[in-house]
Amino acid sequence: MEGAFLFHDSTFVMQNLRAAAVQFQHRPGDKATNLDVIRSFVERAVAQRVDLIAFPEMCVTGYWHVRKLSRSAIEALSESVPGGPTSQELIALSRRTGMTIGAGLIERGDDGRLFNSYVVAMPDGNTACHRKLHVFVSEHLSAGDRYTVFDDPHGCRIGVLICYDNNLVENPRINALAGAEVLLAPHQTGGCRTRSPRAMGPIDPALWDRRHEDPAAIEAELRGPKGRGWLMRWLPARAHDNGLFYIFSNGVGTDDDEVRTGGAMILDPYGEILVETNRPADDMVVADLDASVQPTSSGRRWLMARRPELYDPLTVPTGIERETREVRFGL
Repeated sequence: MEGAFLFHDSTFVMQNLRAAAVQFQHRPGDKATNLDVIRSFVERAVAQRVDLIAFPEMCVTGYWHVRKLSRSAIEALSESVPGGPTSQELIALSRRTGMTIGAGLIERGDDGRLFNSYVVAMPDGNTACHRKLHVFVSEHLSAGDRYTVFDDPHGCRIGVLICYDNNLVENPRINALAGAEVLLAPHQTGGCRTRSPRAMGPIDPALWDRRHEDPAAIEAELRGPKGRGWLMRWLPARAHDNGLFYIFSNGVGTDDDEVRTGGAMILDPYGEILVETNRPADDMVVADLDASVQPTSSGRRWLMARRPELYDPLTVPTGIERETREVRFGL
């Protein structure tokens, strides 16, 4: 973990900031085009005086098509962090605009391992990189082994959890205990085929293709149980129970043979949605994060009532644990 594993130092006071969450339809394997989209949204965010902007999981490299790629093909898409060209581009954008910028890619570690990673570039030239803890899209990608919580020069403490990382309640709780006030939650979700008959489900790609002729049909799917309806079962609880501002960014539109449901949104520490979009298009939402609501939020007060002496069983394997790929795909 970057930063001490301690509950937030009471001498540190979060500052108000303006945040943006982006949804966009990436082009698989086309890093140049995807970075052009990122630049375009950053320029829009500059005009709205945004301090922090979050883009989706693996939006630079593309996502779902990676499951079909050989290791050598994935290596060709991967980059080092922060020395690679994408990280350097994000750092340059951040320095020029004064904005903290987060975006997802495939990282090539110094040891040759490959990771589903999220790079956060900050205006002071520093970067943070989170490696997805619960990776499953390809057998060639390794799982991260640490949490990522760091101080942002805008005066807040930020944590990062990528997509499936947010599903397990322990992960946002540990971020909160490490002092995170804002949680970046980049996703590629919605419209997924799953083993559960009551979780998401595929969306007919033809509905997306006809989105201009029949917008109501695809919007109903994006807002329904395959998209927003599924998120509303748990995402607000992650923010509420831990007293976190949640910045949810997501892919939207056709992603190989599935349709991502977008729904970029920003939630406050009470789990209330400050702003969201359900448009079947690339889009950005912006909200002002009022730091004063956090200290008295239910989740923050509940953290102080914890009884850690009772929680040893959380660290003891039960025998039911499996690799995320096996859980996700039923291998």
